[in-house]
Amino acid sequence: QVQLVESGGGSVQAGGSLRLSCAASGNMKYMGWFRQAPGKEREGVAGITRGGGNRIYCRYYADSVKGRFTISQDNTENTVYLQMDSLKPEDTAMYYCAADRDEASCVARSSVNYWGQGTQVTVSS
Repeated sequence: QVQLVESGGGSVQAGGSLRLSCAASGNMKYMGWFRQAPGKEREGVAGITRGGGNRIYCRYYADSVKGRFTISQDNTENTVYLQMDSLKPEDTAMYYCAADRDEASCVARSSVNYWGQGTQVTVSS
């Protein structure tokens, strides 16, 4: 059973930064972040997919976070980070790490097999 362990959420004022981490218990080809605010649908925030040669061939950001959020992985490729800068109140949500073993595109991905428990991000104005 694959486990995803998230950390790094919290409360910050608008304009501040937070860094989320997610460690997977196995080797994943896709890793990404989704978020869900109260009363809203879950949306994809950022994602990475590795393909042949284990190279990253897909890197995705939602339009709402482009230029402010950065997704990256550590050398083991089993941990994914989401650096969130210039945070806005509308970024407030529960953030979920997601991962999969397949190499499907990371763009607007809706089907994922493994999910973390979620970590709360609250941005105050």
